[in-house]
Amino acid sequence: MVQKVFKALICCQLFFALAGAPAVMAEEKKDAQVDLTPNAQSAVLMDVDTGTIIAEKNMDAKLPPASITKIMTMLLIMEAIDKGQLKWDEKVRASDYAASMGGSQIFLEPGEEMTVEELMKGIAMASGNDASVAMAERIAGSEEAFVKMMNDRAAQLGMKNTHFSNCNGLPAENHYTSAHDIAIMSRELLKHEEITKFTGVYQDYLRKNTEKPFWLVNTNKLVRFYTGADGLKTGYTSEAKYCLSATAKRDNFRIVAVVMGEPDTKTRNAEVTKLFDYAFSQYTNYPIFKTGDTMGTLHVDKGEVKDIPLTAKHQYSVLLKKGEAGEGLRHELQLDSNLKAPISAGQQIGKLVVYKGDQVLTEFPVESPVDVKKAGWWKLFKRTMSGMFFGG
Repeated sequence: MVQKVFKALICCQLFFALAGAPAVMAEEKKDAQVDLTPNAQSAVLMDVDTGTIIAEKNMDAKLPPASITKIMTMLLIMEAIDKGQLKWDEKVRASDYAASMGGSQIFLEPGEEMTVEELMKGIAMASGNDASVAMAERIAGSEEAFVKMMNDRAAQLGMKNTHFSNCNGLPAENHYTSAHDIAIMSRELLKHEEITKFTGVYQDYLRKNTEKPFWLVNTNKLVRFYTGADGLKTGYTSEAKYCLSATAKRDNFRIVAVVMGEPDTKTRNAEVTKLFDYAFSQYTNYPIFKTGDTMGTLHVDKGEVKDIPLTAKHQYSVLLKKGEAGEGLRHELQLDSNLKAPISAGQQIGKLVVYKGDQVLTEFPVESPVDVKKAGWWKLFKRTMSGMFFGG
């Protein structure tokens, strides 16, 4: 009897040990994941082409972003230039309010004029709060109106944990974002490849040929000390601590690393460097289209222009682990059928789908590169007659 009870106890112990094994193994697997940013409150590592999150830590936590805010400011400037609402050589006059900004600045005088290009240098390199407000007022008429544009654009991009209260990141109530949202807007800004001509320069001058030249030194030291780094934006306030959204590119592979709430600049740069090193050592990408490649043709029913050539405005690629084969990859451009005018520039008109075998690996939205107005009745009539008598 005692032997039976003893055997039963052993069986029970063995059963519970085996039942608990998966949970123990899962915990060990979780613990095995190394935190590359132990000093950051929040962090994320993203592949720019696909938006894939490679690594993250508390990435959706709402935190004060300090001057990383200016990534959205720069994005709206670049979009205004793309739309023809601004030109690089246009002169912008600084208001009394813009010139009154404290913190990081390029020391604009009330009434002083600088070109859009010069002000962008002041924002991207010197983190000029005054330059940011001057550009906000030029684009929207007031900082308040520009901030509404910032929040509207954030909503369009799916930035769910963000609310802006100003355009420069100075401490303000209800001004917050997350590492993930910062990566999203950084990725959108990097679609404008010209931005790295500003964010990737280590030093330059404003007012160069005047009595008061102003030396610009990039607040992001990684652009000088890390191979491939060419942006994007630093941030610091006593509340936010040290923040950075950084990007680097090697060959055709571009990544964004975001850290928030770091204790000092040395730690901030070291932990972003670890994220960069991890991505470049473990991953690569397989390009589908490079910038400027022909993608296909958009046919617009009843459009003033019937066929629109589609070229890649930025690179499209697939993220792969190093050593993973790229064989068997294929892609399809799937445009919406029966697209009818009018169509707006930037309107989604279809998608680029990438497959491996029969499995969908990723999808990219494809937008119209131009506005397409509806054709007048006379043009439609001539087009119909041409089709009837000459076959198109």
